[in-house]
Amino acid sequence: MNSLNSFDWIAVLLLAIGGLNWGLVGVFNFDLVATIFGDMSALSRIVYTVVGISAIYVLTLSMKLKKS
Repeated sequence: MNSLNSFDWIAVLLLAIGGLNWGLVGVFNFDLVATIFGDMSALSRIVYTVVGISAIYVLTLSMKLKKS
């Protein structure tokens, strides 16, 4: 496995978006996801869940890349 497929890139992008959102929360106390979709609305919870799943996926992906 030497290259990333489209699904891998989407997961990496979602993880970066999640990281940026947490950076905004930490530095400015501003939750962009909550601002866009509502504080703990169904859509916000979906976004947080998908980003969390992406993080787990990218962790497993990094282990595969490390081995090759």
